Amino acid sequence: MRERLRSYTDDYRLHTEGGRQYLTFPKLDEYRELRHLFTTRHGGVSSGCVGTWNFGARDLDTPENIRRNYEILADTLCLSPDRLVVSDQTHTVNIRQVTAADGGKGVTRPKDYRGVDGLVTNERQLALVTGHADCNAIFFFDPSKQVIGLVHSGWRGTLGGIGREMIRLMREKYGCSPADILAGVGPSLCQECFEVDPDVAQAFFDEDASYRAFALRRGDKYYIDLKGIIRHDLLACGLGEDHLMDMKLCTKCNTADFFSHRGQKGKRGIMAAAMALI
Repeated sequence: MRERLRSYTDDYRLHTEGGRQYLTFPKLDEYRELRHLFTTRHGGVSSGCVGTWNFGARDLDTPENIRRNYEILADTLCLSPDRLVVSDQTHTVNIRQVTAADGGKGVTRPKDYRGVDGLVTNERQLALVTGHADCNAIFFFDPSKQVIGLVHSGWRGTLGGIGREMIRLMREKYGCSPADILAGVGPSLCQECFEVDPDVAQAFFDEDASYRAFALRRGDKYYIDLKGIIRHDLLACGLGEDHLMDMKLCTKCNTADFFSHRGQKGKRGIMAAAMALI
């Protein structure tokens, strides 16, 4: 059911700057050294089914529009486009450690990597960017070690444990303690909108029997609570209950404000999740 975006709730804050609209987590807004956001479909220069703030769907848009939309994103983050680093998503659990040498990849210069669904860094003035149109964006921030991470977690990434993989990398490569890490899930499919066939549901049950608690069966279809599974996995990694956030917004239920692959039957744009240490 469509819910009109509100300016402020306990779960998200809606920012409006001219024509652009984006969301942030109130808890993460408390950290002055951190900038983060999840875009809506409002604020760019694209038109039609990818109107207006589209960061992908290149067959439905022009390179010039997409480049301009990234420039608007960079401006929103108070950075230049050559300080953005964009993932190259193929529904893997691969995470790239980003350095200053990666600045601009995917925006001002080509990417030299493939199959990267997550990004992590402790570098400043460098924005991590992932694309979404139903799949979960998971934001990670360790205020103690000053490390940020961002992943694209669709059903394959969730099944493979990309959230767990991010925690492992933050711990092993940057010395982060899971107890210090804050994590939040952006707008994505709710359980009622994530309908799957029995083979997909069985893949989850085979991976972890406890995942059955996050599935509902109706006839020959299953409805999987991906956000619930992500939360379950992050808690098992040692994150605190009070360190987990969820914007509690469904992309398919709110196609006036979000692109949705399922809601728009594939004719949709891509939204961006982004975060940077300043």
